[in-house]
Parts: sequence; structure tokens; C-alpha cells
Amino acid sequence: MIANNRKRARKPRRSVRSYPHASPYLSVIIPAMNERRTIARVIREAKRIHPNTEVIVVVNGSTDGTKKIVARQRVTLLSYEEPLGHDVGRSIGASAARGKVLLFIDGDMVIPYKQLRPFVQAIASGTDVALNDYSGPTHKRTVHGVILAKHVLNIMLSRPDLRGTSMTAVPHALSRRALDIIQSPNLSIPPLAHAMAVQRGLRVQAVHHVNVGKLNPSRVRNRNGDPLENLIIGDHLETMDWLSHEFGVRGGFTDLTRNREIVR
Repeated sequence: MIANNRKRARKPRRSVRSYPHASPYLSVIIPAMNERRTIARVIREAKRIHPNTEVIVVVNGSTDGTKKIVARQRVTLLSYEEPLGHDVGRSIGASAARGKVLLFIDGDMVIPYKQLRPFVQAIASGTDVALNDYSGPTHKRTVHGVILAKHVLNIMLSRPDLRGTSMTAVPHALSRRALDIIQSPNLSIPPLAHAMAVQRGLRVQAVHHVNVGKLNPSRVRNRNGDPLENLIIGDHLETMDWLSHEFGVRGGFTDLTRNREIVR
């Protein structure tokens, strides 16, 4: 299942430059579009997480020289001339990954390797989906729509303990078992992948806090608001629709003590 707003009318052209690793333990997947200011540092930190690591960078729609920088880094480069769409790079990178652990980060946020290791260690200890323990600010008078959507989805999944944590946010890591169950195409819709992981009995845990709110670059808003916010909220609505089809109109919840049969 892939969201319509992520489908492309024709298959984009891809070029591949690979530095194959004999048998990687960790695959680090990094989507990147116009990230020339940060991508080299992001890759450097990724390589330091584990001694047996392959780094996969999915460069798409870049016009600022990001591809040339990545090509010099001795990593696997999957390059597309056109933008793939938000989060599609995760699916493509996961499909190419060969590691037992998959770690997802972004090309525009330089996170020190010591802050990334806990996600890998959690998978090694038996967790299937290791989430960033970041729920976003909820103390404001007006809470961001994405934060609300993540909280609501976790309540629907009977996991209020996860609060606003989700596969929508990086860093997060998956076990190979989790990838086999979720399937890589569904990673392009992070809330859907998150819901599948919970509903299919995978061990999903918030394991380490990285304040990506401070690291995330500010986005340009237009008169219709933040287009990425609208996209992510739409992904959550699509996921809620999936839940209703999979588990009934109440998403698997009971009707509690309501006696609907006496209503006339």
C-alpha cells in the first residue's frame, strides 16, 4: 500500500554507485535532496556507529552538488534526477539494504554517532522497532497538527505509552524481522508502517531521545500553511482509514457498555 501522492506517473531513472560490504551488520539509510552543507558530516557520523556498517544514500532531485559530494564518500549511492517524494527514499534505501539492523536518518540533520548507537543497541537487545523518544512540544496553547496526529494514532493503536513517538520521526531503527513484516514499500508512509508494526505484534519501543525539533531546518510556509504538515497529517488519516478496514469501523475498539439495541 503506497499513498497516491507518492506514486509517480513513470518510473524515475536511477543511477547506482556501490561500495559493497561483504556482510554488513548495520545499514544506515539516508535520503538526501539538496543537502550539500550537511551530507558529508551526516555520512561521517553514520560510519562511526558500528564497525560493520554500510551507508546507503538516496540522492533525489538534487541540484546543488549533493550527488558529487556523496560520490566521494565511499558509500552506496542511489541517485535519481527527479524528486521522489517525501519519505520514498526510505523505501528505496531499505530495499537495497543488507544489514541485520536498519537505521534511518536524514541528510539535513547532523546527529553525533553516540546519539545514534542506542537505536542499534536496542535492536540488538530484541526490540523490533526502536523509536526516537521525541513527542514534540505539547505544552503550547496551540499544538502542532502533526504532534496531535501522532498522539491520536498511538491512542488508536492502544499504545498511549508511546505518546507522540512514531516512525514519522528520525532517528529510528528496524530489525530485519520488522522489515520483512512491514515490507519496504510501506516505509514511504511512516504512520502506516508504524501502525503495521504495532498491530502485527512487533516489539515497538521509544528507546532514546534526540531533540530533532531543534535540529530540523525551518520550512517555508505558504498561504495554505506548511505543505509538509498537510502531507504528514494526510498520511495519518490514511493510516486511520487502513485501521478501520483492517479492524472494523471502530479500529478494533469495543463499544464498551453502550446498549445500542435499546436506542429507537
